[in-house]
Amino acid sequence: MSGNEHKITEVQRILAPVGVDIVPVPNYTTLSRRAQTLKVVLRAQRSNEPLHLVLDSTGLKVYGEGEWKVRKHGWSKRRTWRKVHLAMEANTGQICAALMTHQDEGDGEVLPDLLDQIPADVAIDTIGRDGAYDTKACHARIAARGAAPSVPPREGATPWPASTPGAAWRNAAIDSIAQSSRREWKQASGYHRRSLAETLMYRLKILTGSCLWAREIGSQATEVSIHAGVLNRMAALARPQSVRIA
Repeated sequence: MSGNEHKITEVQRILAPVGVDIVPVPNYTTLSRRAQTLKVVLRAQRSNEPLHLVLDSTGLKVYGEGEWKVRKHGWSKRRTWRKVHLAMEANTGQICAALMTHQDEGDGEVLPDLLDQIPADVAIDTIGRDGAYDTKACHARIAARGAAPSVPPREGATPWPASTPGAAWRNAAIDSIAQSSRREWKQASGYHRRSLAETLMYRLKILTGSCLWAREIGSQATEVSIHAGVLNRMAALARPQSVRIA
C-alpha cells in the first residue's frame, strides 16, 4: 500500500462513524504532473478603451540542485534561469499576457506569442517597448493588430522603404530625433510610460519570489502564469482609482 493510499484509509476510518464519504485526494506527484500541461486562464480586468500595452522581460532563477550547490560550494556552471515576458495594460495595471521562455530567447522573437494571448476583438492602441523591438518583424506584427508602436529607433537607424509595415511611424521618429534629441522625442511620444512595466517586474519578484520552484519546463510556465494571475488579483483589489482634478 502506498503512502497516499494509507492516508486515505486513515481519513476514511476517522470519518466513517459520522457517515462522511471521502474521495481520493491527489498527492504531490499527481499535482506536479498535472501542472506540466495545465492551461491557466489569465483573467485581466479591462476598460472599454483600447489597450495601451507596455512590455518588459526579466529573469527568474530556477531553484534546484544547481542553486543548492551555489549555496554550499559557491559558483556553479549548472546554475540556470528562465526568462519571463509580460505585457501590462498601462491604464489598469493588469497583466494581459505572460510567457516564459529559455534564457537565450530574444525579446522581439516572443512578441507574436504575447499578442496571440490577447483576443483579436480587443482593440490595442499602443504597444510600448525598448529598442529590442525595433525590427521589421515586430513592426509588422504591431501594424497587423492596428496598434501604434512606442519603440525608439536603434542608434544609427536609417529610414525604411515606405512599403514596409510601420515605416511611416518609424521614419517620422527618426526625423524627430534628428531635429531635436532622443530624450526630447521620448518625452514627447510618451515612451516613458514603459517604466510601468519595469515596476511590474519589481512587484513580480518581491511579491511572488525571484525564483521558480518547479523542475519541469511545463510546470515552470504554469507557475509563471499563476504568479501573473495573483498580481492581477492584487492589483484589482488594492489599486487606487485616481482622478485628475486640476
